[in-house]
Amino acid sequence: MGQVDRNLPEFEFSIPVVIVGAGACGMSAAIAARQGGADVLVLERDAMPLGTTSMSSGLIPAANTKAQQRAGITDDTAEIFAADLAKKVGEEADKDRLAYVCEQSTVTVDWLIEDLKLPLTLFGAGSALPGHSRPRLHGTANRTGEELLACLVSKAEELGVDIMPDAKVTTLYADTDNRVCGVAIERPDGSSELIGCDTLILASCGYAANREIVEQCIPEIGNAVLHTHPGAQGDALNWGRQLGAKTGDLSAYQGHASLAAGQGLLVSYISIGEGGFQVNRNGERFSNEALGYSEQAVHVAAQPDGFAWHIFDNRISEIMQEIIEYRDVMGAGALRTADTVEALAELISVPSQKLAAEMEAIDKAAEAGEADRFGRTFNSAQKLQAPFVAVKVNGALFHTQGGLEVDHNAQVIAEDGGTLPNLFAGGGAARGVSGSGASGYVAGNGLMTATTYGRLAGTAAAALASQSVEAAG
Repeated sequence: MGQVDRNLPEFEFSIPVVIVGAGACGMSAAIAARQGGADVLVLERDAMPLGTTSMSSGLIPAANTKAQQRAGITDDTAEIFAADLAKKVGEEADKDRLAYVCEQSTVTVDWLIEDLKLPLTLFGAGSALPGHSRPRLHGTANRTGEELLACLVSKAEELGVDIMPDAKVTTLYADTDNRVCGVAIERPDGSSELIGCDTLILASCGYAANREIVEQCIPEIGNAVLHTHPGAQGDALNWGRQLGAKTGDLSAYQGHASLAAGQGLLVSYISIGEGGFQVNRNGERFSNEALGYSEQAVHVAAQPDGFAWHIFDNRISEIMQEIIEYRDVMGAGALRTADTVEALAELISVPSQKLAAEMEAIDKAAEAGEADRFGRTFNSAQKLQAPFVAVKVNGALFHTQGGLEVDHNAQVIAEDGGTLPNLFAGGGAARGVSGSGASGYVAGNGLMTATTYGRLAGTAAAALASQSVEAAG
């Protein structure tokens, strides 16, 4: 775990804006800081930028964007988006904060597309995902985080951002006023360097890969499959606490209920939004899948042998083929397809009578326009038709959504209510907008706060670094 050292060394060199982490947050911050006129150094622990961004679908939600307008969607606003999020989070929702982040996400997505010319387009099927009442997810052609990150890195390098790979930050150096003066990095060969800074942006992962913190903060998901970056050890959280930072929603996380078993590949939850469902090894449904893939992860992990079968049909499969990761699921041979319910049950080794009874109950509820025994409603127009498709899935922990509290400039808030002098945070390092658990998460929440707080942090850090230079001059 990272440490804070109050004994200030002589730094080998100094950079106005130093960023820890080269994911979507770090790259957004770096680009914004360069546009603000600052010299920027991004420190990345891996040999190349990857992080949790590369493991995502690369989709960023925002309302009333120019991309939406070009697609003919003119009835979405930041207010509607914020209301969607508040409904998902529930009574604990911080509505003022949600309103601000949703407003700023519009600015961020328009900045990425219109200003930076990143090749992001509107994902038309996005409204089929729980929590979104409109199509508002924006992503690259193949809908992958790796592709999004590559675009951000390319733009950052074009603007003159220095990215230092294989540079694991081990220590922050701070004075008695909690002003960060620099960092120590460690190389894979054991060598180290001391780098000074005027401002520091923590854009690293959360703590999902740290089993000790997971057990402390979110024990309910401790038995799920871990599908996150190994660097998510909670270093930013630890540094912030040592500097007197306030933290929030440390029990918040994104789970996922449909990670293809043994493949490490996502089966898009669009399949549920379009009428699919899940059964356990006994051929029985066990919850309302449509509430959200994050909270459903716990239910899947709790089933016998910790898995479920994701059931949908060929119509839904064709919709999902827009997503490259689903095409990878197909290529991996993970799909089971049959022309009858009985044949599908035999393929996946579940009792055919129980599977048939579940499908019959769904159809009856849809035709009657009534909720089923779990409170879920089905659309009769989305009735599953042969050929049927099944995929074996696990419940997984992806990333945490709690962290350091930040203000509207993404500057870290201190426990006394003020701000730390020159420390900013975003992405997995900062508190997100999903509330305190898993159920408040909707598709894209992580990347929305990563890119938005990244942009805000980069802009503010560049301005603060400029003031430091002027004061020193």
